Amino acid sequence: MSLNCIILDDYQNVALSLADWATLEPTVHTSALTQHYDDQDELVDHIAHADILVVMRERTPLTAELIGRLPNLKLIVTSGMRNASIDLHACAERYIAVCGTASSSAAPMELSWGLLIGLARHIGVENQALRSNGPWQQTLGIGLHGKTLGLLGLGKIGGEMAKVAQAFGMRVCAWSQNLTEARAAECGAERMPSLAALMAESDFVSVHLVLSERSRHLIDTQALAQMKPGALLINTSRAAIVDQQAMITALQSGQLAGAGLDVFEHEPLAADHPLRLLPNVLATPHLGYVADSNYHTYFTQAVEDIQGWVTGAPLRSLL
Repeated sequence: MSLNCIILDDYQNVALSLADWATLEPTVHTSALTQHYDDQDELVDHIAHADILVVMRERTPLTAELIGRLPNLKLIVTSGMRNASIDLHACAERYIAVCGTASSSAAPMELSWGLLIGLARHIGVENQALRSNGPWQQTLGIGLHGKTLGLLGLGKIGGEMAKVAQAFGMRVCAWSQNLTEARAAECGAERMPSLAALMAESDFVSVHLVLSERSRHLIDTQALAQMKPGALLINTSRAAIVDQQAMITALQSGQLAGAGLDVFEHEPLAADHPLRLLPNVLATPHLGYVADSNYHTYFTQAVEDIQGWVTGAPLRSLL
């Protein structure tokens, strides 16, 4: 009897065309769900028979409760080599293998710049006005040259952000709990002595940290109040690094001039959520890693992971 592999949250309906899933036949039969199921009972109805799940980070959480309702589950493959939405302890207790894939930092870095430039130059507002026969020019954009980019985190993506900023002629500042002078110098950035100093110095603040208990709600009401008037916040990292209600309040009052966002505490974002309605928000539906190059890598390596597991030689194990 063949194994059932189900790909979850294939929003663009492309997963089956981006890798050679046929190489898994007849041992593994693969199908994809293009709809996201928030209701756990409804989700279980669709995946209870799955032996293998292929998941995308931060889409459907694989909690202990959900895993407990999937009696046939033997293997989980996730995009990337880290997925906080999978309960690894529950998987270990059930002897469920968990494997990952490679992931490029280029796509989220590029989207961060897309949001930053789009917000700074009011591209969304002006495009909508042009399409609806609205005013011909109504905003005064913010140029990047000579401005200061503050990077909250200077890892792989943060380092690439710094290079692009320098090409735009921007000053680059950076801060994180573990940032060293050597790493800052390597990236051509000024290491700031504190988060408060970074917020106060920056015209644009872009978040590039891993979510942890130390970084959760790191940007809170106090940190937002320390930003200079007219400053913009970009977050393509993790929503919970920013206190969402504090950010909404600051956006509503104008204390925060604008935010470019790709991540949200609950996804998909509720239809009546304020972040869908605020005019000083430029938002995308978690597209940071959604690019052709990344998707080819994810699904090609997912097939490799499944082949390895079937033959008793699992690849890229996360347990």
